[in-house]
Amino acid sequence: MRIHHLNCGCMCPIGGALMDGFSRGLTAQLVCHCLLIETNQGLVLVDTGFGQQDVRDPYSRLSPFFIHFNRIQFERKYTAIAQIEQLGFSPSDVRHIVLTHLDFDHAGGLEDFPEATVHIMQSEAEAAQNRHGFIASRRYRPGQWDEVERWKYYSAGGEPWFGFQAVRDLEGLPPEILLIPLVGHTRGHAGVAIDTPEGWLLNAGDAYFYRQEMGTPYHCTPGLRAYQWMMEVDREARHFNQAQLRQLSRDRTSEVKMFCSHDAIEFKTFASTKE
Repeated sequence: MRIHHLNCGCMCPIGGALMDGFSRGLTAQLVCHCLLIETNQGLVLVDTGFGQQDVRDPYSRLSPFFIHFNRIQFERKYTAIAQIEQLGFSPSDVRHIVLTHLDFDHAGGLEDFPEATVHIMQSEAEAAQNRHGFIASRRYRPGQWDEVERWKYYSAGGEPWFGFQAVRDLEGLPPEILLIPLVGHTRGHAGVAIDTPEGWLLNAGDAYFYRQEMGTPYHCTPGLRAYQWMMEVDREARHFNQAQLRQLSRDRTSEVKMFCSHDAIEFKTFASTKE
């Protein structure tokens, strides 16, 4: 098993360091941290970021509110398909896609891989079908996935993972890849855990947004704190899961490495290591 860290989206919202904690100018830098996993069952993509069609025609695919609020940079070089081709693979080599959730910045590239089976929590699929309210109607964009033919839906159950609920034995995938429900950001949000020879790697998705949220004491920038408040569907569950992740990060440092989807510093750290 070999893991590649991909940045499948660049967003530059106004706020600078008040948003990302390090930028010196007016704008911040956020990424879409995805994974490409080489397995005996073919390539597995964890989240897709933005896709080719988003780049070509963003206003027919995405909400103008989020295009401008996040100041999304639409460039093909950031798409998963462009990076996969650069690695020497074909889109048809991607046999499975595992999603943390269906937000527009995580699911935009689904249709770039028509032969892939998409794995997702059942509760997230249901939430995406019931898009009521200002945020829900704009975060979920059915045009990004209405041509997907192969879906696999899951509910939590079975043996826990470090105290978290887990979904094991994802159909067609190696047993080293698990879904870890982390509700709060969305109804069916989940992390994706991978058992590697060096220990567990956890893509926590949008369960947190800023690296120091996993620190002791923990801290989040004002901009990302406000963004999480705006996007959350269950504050109590989100805070509970963040606390559990913080404890996991503190108590199992040698066993589990984790990252979130949008922290550029975390991405740079992981992308510079070979797994």
